[in-house]
Amino acid sequence: MDDFFRGRRLRRTSGLRRLVRETRLSPEQLVLPLFVEEGEGVRRPVPSMPGVERTSVDGLLDDAREVVELGLGGVILFGIPRAKDEVGSGAWATDGVVQRGVRALKESFPQLVVITDVCLCEYTSHGHCGLLEADASAPSATAGSTADPRVRNDATLELLARTAASHARAGADVVAPSDMMDGRIGAIREGLNREGFHHVPILSYAAKYASAFYGPFRDAADSTPMAGDRRGYQMDPANSDEALREVWADLDEGADMVMVKPALACLDIIHRVHREAGVPVAAYHVSGEYAAIMAAAERGWLDQEAAMTEALLAIRRAGADIIVTYWARQFARTR
Repeated sequence: MDDFFRGRRLRRTSGLRRLVRETRLSPEQLVLPLFVEEGEGVRRPVPSMPGVERTSVDGLLDDAREVVELGLGGVILFGIPRAKDEVGSGAWATDGVVQRGVRALKESFPQLVVITDVCLCEYTSHGHCGLLEADASAPSATAGSTADPRVRNDATLELLARTAASHARAGADVVAPSDMMDGRIGAIREGLNREGFHHVPILSYAAKYASAFYGPFRDAADSTPMAGDRRGYQMDPANSDEALREVWADLDEGADMVMVKPALACLDIIHRVHREAGVPVAAYHVSGEYAAIMAAAERGWLDQEAAMTEALLAIRRAGADIIVTYWARQFARTR
């Protein structure tokens, strides 16, 4: 018998391994999340996410310049307004922080793909992704309790559509609703079309689970619910078939691409959606997944670059066409 089987022959050198590699990951498949807040000259580190910062619009341009130079696929913007209210009015304000960020990015870097997160949670005083019932029959809840205030699904749709249209007017290339309200894709598509934005695609967070891995993001975006949690409208992590039902519903309403979130905890879902949906699939390598590797690396328990690259390769291997990741710049710098 040969000392070397076929597989071992092809693994013998780094050149051979590169030549026959099945899964390839390149910078243009990666999207970098950016957090933009009010003010000037702001660059504020997020303690729970090493290497991630909140910036003002001027700092956003510095980050975008590197994104373009590194050849990344694009950016996705999250806004932190100076003031919040019960209805999240900052989400659709013409001079809102995301709207100003989009205009600045497209003026300076017209070639950059700018995606905007469409949700109310960063803008509402209560931290939920939609309007809340105001009547006395709504269940009471305190921070950290298991009782949830009721979210008004249908009343929220108009505000989400208004937010998406305001992003399109500012110049966003793609709008990405992450709220998980029922019917929001249809409402947003109708709203965009009504204002002449037929050309603006929708990337729907179609399979978004109520995950424990979102904690650091909520610190970064100041979006932790003041009462209850989001399990009433985000998906149960125990469910798989439901994810496909959500995907098909959003595609029927007009979504052009779909997102699975979180990524590492949902590799099976990414694979199913990739095989069955027939549209571009994005996966969000979320804050907790990123922070866990960074924390372990800081303690010397993991090789940071090797572990992060392996995680991204796993997401790509599962079937993701696009990966939203906080590690995008670091990956591209080593290529």
